[in-house]
Amino acid sequence: MGLFFLDYGAGNVQSLANTLRKLGHNFQWITSADDFEKATSLIFPGVGAFGSAISALESKGLLEPLRAYIASGRPYFGICVGMQVLYESSAESPSSRGLGLIPCTIELFSNADKTVPHMGWNSVEPLDSKDKSDEGIAPQSHYYYVHSYRAPYDPESNPEAAAWVHSVTQYGQEIFVAAVRKANVFATQFHPEKSGQAGLEVLSAWLNESEGSRSHAPPTPRIPRPPRPRDGLTKRVVACMDVRSNDQGDLVVTKGDQYDVREKAPSAQGAVQTQAAGAVRNLGKPVALAEKYYKAGADELCLMNITSFRHSPLRDQPMLAVVRAAAEEVFVPLTIGGGIKDTVDPDGTKRSALEVAGLYFRAGADKVSIASEAVYAVERMRERVTADGVGEGDGTSAIETIAKAYGRQAVVVSIDPRRVYVDPTYDGPYKDEVVHGTSDEEQGKAWWYQCTVSGGRENRPLSVVQLARGVEKLGAGEILLNSIDRDGTGKGFDLDLVKLVRKNVRIPMVASSGAGSPAHFVDVFEKTGVEAALAAGIFHRGEVEIDSVKQSIAQAGMNARQRNRVV
Repeated sequence: MGLFFLDYGAGNVQSLANTLRKLGHNFQWITSADDFEKATSLIFPGVGAFGSAISALESKGLLEPLRAYIASGRPYFGICVGMQVLYESSAESPSSRGLGLIPCTIELFSNADKTVPHMGWNSVEPLDSKDKSDEGIAPQSHYYYVHSYRAPYDPESNPEAAAWVHSVTQYGQEIFVAAVRKANVFATQFHPEKSGQAGLEVLSAWLNESEGSRSHAPPTPRIPRPPRPRDGLTKRVVACMDVRSNDQGDLVVTKGDQYDVREKAPSAQGAVQTQAAGAVRNLGKPVALAEKYYKAGADELCLMNITSFRHSPLRDQPMLAVVRAAAEEVFVPLTIGGGIKDTVDPDGTKRSALEVAGLYFRAGADKVSIASEAVYAVERMRERVTADGVGEGDGTSAIETIAKAYGRQAVVVSIDPRRVYVDPTYDGPYKDEVVHGTSDEEQGKAWWYQCTVSGGRENRPLSVVQLARGVEKLGAGEILLNSIDRDGTGKGFDLDLVKLVRKNVRIPMVASSGAGSPAHFVDVFEKTGVEAALAAGIFHRGEVEIDSVKQSIAQAGMNARQRNRVV
């Protein structure tokens, strides 16, 4: 008897398991329908598509026992999909029926005034509290969301559904349900296990309640909440770690200029040749740096595997071990990239990209990043011409298969473009994407952006706009936009590149490459509207602190999540 954890097999549950252990709570896993009878409290987390979650519960024979458990009055805590399954249905999977406790349908966000998915840190407003922490939820804190579908809050047209609502959040001009609380049920759309200290306090507040208190929540008032002029979504600051094997076979965090990660030999005449010249640049151990950046206030972390796999993605135990170890100490979103593709093991066993991604999700990753494989997928889809000029996927690409199983919010596409300079009067196939320089340094120059693969080593006949529009249509939930020309320069983000892609897609973007100061982050946020910005080398070398970046963003009048005390 005691606390049980429902793993339906289709999302990253390891992060929550790590969080519970971090908070000092023991739990058992639901492994069969019979386990529901043993549970006196139940947590159901979820990262994935509504239909996939329902199908997995049904196929494992867990859906009806879950319904019976909740009906018994014993405490229930649902997270993300664990909240959405309480509703009747979802526009994401119209043929799938939820538990139907809350008489309402989950709806798709509108992208008329914002990007979708809703991805990042947003504020939460408890309906019965304006200035105090309620159920561990503090109105002055931010919590991490990653979803395309939301439960609407409309107490006038649907008072029965509104009676369940504990807290709301605003994204763009839409008000939606952040948390529900009624009788024995408490559930959140945001991810407390990925919301830093603020999220840990939400979990801790529920876990530290007596089971009797968890089962008898008082009703929440149904209060209309019209949209405010601006939502509470923050600008995200992302710390990235390129991880590869050094010459001794150890995994280290490295960084290079234009992707060259080896130390340069001294060039000045008479300079002393050092042993480090030619060696892989070592800027620290990945797990230690991940923990450091989490404590420093990074909103998200990226671990990019830029080394070749020793055997295959499913046997690359050193990198998987890094993800597992980092997830035990880091309670913000973690993206893993490198090798997320269809592969064949040395013994001839075929491994799908979906299988590889699933292994990383089970190790503790929240999103996977796809690079070269995305380029090849878009090249194939462009062979199947459609009216929009983008092409059509065949359902087999890594982007499509992973997004179908886990939701598009789990798929990031990393794009590595470089400038191709042309005559200012250029009238070729990419004429609509040509950028004309305006700065003193670039006056009179013109260029378009060509996509590359293999870490920038090979050019492909595909423009950055073609690739961005293609991966959005295939199902990517976010674009990580690099710049080979700006990487390692410290001159600032390539604003022309970011603006070009921003106006052509309606999914969130992370600007990368070129940051050299906090002011560069402010520039890219103010001048492009991008949702997040990433840096690596300046953080690794201590040239810029994450806290100073956050302060600069806040001083510029934009929302920024401030560093919490961490456990």
